[in-house]
Amino acid sequence: MMFIVTPEKAALAASFADALRPGQRVCLTTHVNPDGDGLGSEVGLVHLLRAQGINAVITNPSPTPPRFGFLFRDLPGIDKTPEAVRELRRADLIIVLDIADLTRLGMLIETVQGRGVPVACVDHHVSTGHLPPGPRYLDPDAAATGELIYELAKANGWEVTQPVARALYVAILTDTGGFRFSNTRPRTLRIAADLLETGVDPEQIYLEVYARAPEGRPRLLAEALQTLVVEDEYGLAWVTVPPGSIERHGLSSDDLDGVVEFPRSIEGVRMALLFREIAQGRVKVSLRSVGDVDVAAFAKAYGGGGHTKAAGLSLTGSLAEVQATVLRAAREYLGPNGEEPGTGS
Repeated sequence: MMFIVTPEKAALAASFADALRPGQRVCLTTHVNPDGDGLGSEVGLVHLLRAQGINAVITNPSPTPPRFGFLFRDLPGIDKTPEAVRELRRADLIIVLDIADLTRLGMLIETVQGRGVPVACVDHHVSTGHLPPGPRYLDPDAAATGELIYELAKANGWEVTQPVARALYVAILTDTGGFRFSNTRPRTLRIAADLLETGVDPEQIYLEVYARAPEGRPRLLAEALQTLVVEDEYGLAWVTVPPGSIERHGLSSDDLDGVVEFPRSIEGVRMALLFREIAQGRVKVSLRSVGDVDVAAFAKAYGGGGHTKAAGLSLTGSLAEVQATVLRAAREYLGPNGEEPGTGS
């Protein structure tokens, strides 16, 4: 079946493109600790915009994890993250990808908020958040923001070259867990097939993204799994990253990608959590779910958000305090196995 952009989305895509003009300075940014979807979407869109004569650069609040560095090999000088604030102050337009909330922009919040130029957004998360006004292309039913960048390209007649396709394939691959998660829809696979038609090498992408782990990553994984706790009564399981272990193994937060999938993979588990300390006395909690458990709704009560089956939140307090708070709430939210989620007393 041929890939088709609906008339409603085509109109949104055209409106989005109306804000773009040759010669513009455009800064693309995404959330702190950028992932494959945020980075792949940025790189794909940079290629597309520069083909339209637009001076687009990437200005993120956090450095690019090493395993995604290959995306920039044919874009020398495009990643301006070290000079993000300076570049944003010169921008004619800012495009925020894979989030729709200023609070996820870390050190760039004030600069983006105060620049006084349109702030466009392309995102697929349930939580809408708040950004300065500008064009929007949002769809919480999309598997990844990279899927929406592909739609923008097709709707506006922008050529999807192999470098664009490679970046967008990375975006979709990583946010669908290698096409294993429930957000993988027929439309997602049609887009992936179109991207592969350009000559993208899926095995090479797999090697770059998933087979370049430093030695410290499996060692950290082993330490984290030693903390595994499973409460069969609630279908609840969690792991904790030992304090200081990321630094001790010379890793970054990106190296925790996929760790929370281990407790989720246990039979009978409905909600899985990963706890880790972050800067400024806060603890981050990554949440995953199985079946009809909505972790985005659970996270929202704590100022977090995400997708129905993959979300996150962060709270101020010690590791023990946050664990006590979140686990108590999780038990209440889940109720004993057999009850409907959210009906626990």
